[in-house]
Amino acid sequence: MAEVAYVNASRVYQGNPPVKAVDRLDLEISDGEFLVLVGPSGSGKSTALRMLAGLEDVDEGAITIGGADVTSTPPKGRDIAMVFQSYALYPHMTVAENMGFALKLRKTPKDVIRQKVTEAARMLDLEKYLDRKPKALSGGQRQRVAMGRAIVREPSVFLMDEPLSNLDAKLRVETRANIASLQKRLGTTTIYVTHDQVEAMTMGHRVAVLADGVLQQCATPRELYENPANAFVAGFIGSPAMNLKTVPLSAEGAVLDGHTIPLPRAALDAAGGLEQVTFGVRPESLSLAPSSADGLSMTVELVEELGADALIHGSIDVAGTPERFVVRADGRTPPALGQQVTVAVRDSDEIHLFHPETGARLAA
Repeated sequence: MAEVAYVNASRVYQGNPPVKAVDRLDLEISDGEFLVLVGPSGSGKSTALRMLAGLEDVDEGAITIGGADVTSTPPKGRDIAMVFQSYALYPHMTVAENMGFALKLRKTPKDVIRQKVTEAARMLDLEKYLDRKPKALSGGQRQRVAMGRAIVREPSVFLMDEPLSNLDAKLRVETRANIASLQKRLGTTTIYVTHDQVEAMTMGHRVAVLADGVLQQCATPRELYENPANAFVAGFIGSPAMNLKTVPLSAEGAVLDGHTIPLPRAALDAAGGLEQVTFGVRPESLSLAPSSADGLSMTVELVEELGADALIHGSIDVAGTPERFVVRADGRTPPALGQQVTVAVRDSDEIHLFHPETGARLAA
């Protein structure tokens, strides 16, 4: 069994004042689960991973693996294998030697090492490269060797710290699909760190979003997308990002461009007493309407043509101030720069409301 748990775990860097890089992280990862830690630079995600690996101290709280407290256990006693962004391959060793090196240090018999390396190479399509040195491999092949080195150890937990950051865009897509498929086949508990929310959403069984060392929300990708717990999660998850604007609130709904956008009664009740709310709507929840239709007037300032889709950037009046909005539209007939278009909300159920000061979600 390889359940992993952070129990109010904190990492404090001394200073004036002290800085909590990870602040009372309370998180449970099930046996065999693929969990992704995601957040912007400085959010504490890599520090949290290094705490689990034993490479950073746990100043408060505890960490358990398989029910055993490993807070004070050295890295080599934790039965984990880590895959780094930098690959960390030995340049003077062949692929086979790199993959089997940890087993060699354990004095594993040579025939067992050969068997495990061959099995891992077959899994990773590296069989024909086993006699090559790392310098003769591409970036994607080197990353697969680094993963193979972790696989042959058969650890209880895989830790991956932004392993795809050095790959080009096409190879990243291909490799993340391979990693997800491989993890499913092996069934090994995996904690994966990335700053790329698209990567997080496409790979993880669950995604934990961190900001300033604090866990904001941990849920399935679909739950994060549809029911973000606060404005930070709403703005971070989704590509392009959700439109988030502080707008006046009337008894009937949110006021933009002189129009009142009706809101569900539950949302209005949750916002009771507030004169303003943080109004959130995703670009794909907006559409371009006929100019004669009732909607929000937007001046087109930028068009990103993506093929089937186009992202329309423009300004909409909010309480007398032009605010930037993004609309996902049909890429075959995008509007021209400077054109005035009418924007409509597809469905009021796709509107998200947050407290203008705390950022907390106001309605389920």
